[in-house]
Amino acid sequence: MARIDFAFGAPDRLRTACQVARKQYLAGQPLVVYCADPVRLNAFDRMLWAFDDISFVPHVLATDPLAAETPVVLTASDPAAAVPPATADRPAPWLLNLDDHCPPHYDAFPRILEIVSADGEDRPAARQRWRDYQARGESPNSHAIGGKATN
Repeated sequence: MARIDFAFGAPDRLRTACQVARKQYLAGQPLVVYCADPVRLNAFDRMLWAFDDISFVPHVLATDPLAAETPVVLTASDPAAAVPPATADRPAPWLLNLDDHCPPHYDAFPRILEIVSADGEDRPAARQRWRDYQARGESPNSHAIGGKATN
């Protein structure tokens, strides 16, 4: 079973996701970012380039020839197909879900990260993902960003 962590209360889902991607990159933890919505995925891609003036998070689309060598890979299709191989020097990647639904083949990842904003439209979708994970036998974890965790 994968470890699934929901972080509730993000002021801005994509900006917080950028911060998470940077943190994982700096920790040497590869990351696959999934979102079936190409508009949202492109917005996240653009934000990764510009969210912080003094840091850079190396990232590419899963279709890029450098995807297997890049720490952060973005995909709008099956995230399991975008998994770079684990090596002695490179751990298995984690999955950051930016979609409104559970990602397909999420069980190919040891850990799934879900960022939930305080935005009224984001919370119901996150609650449904929580229930969907539970229906699949998973036990998601809830964490608060700057306050009390709720789901």
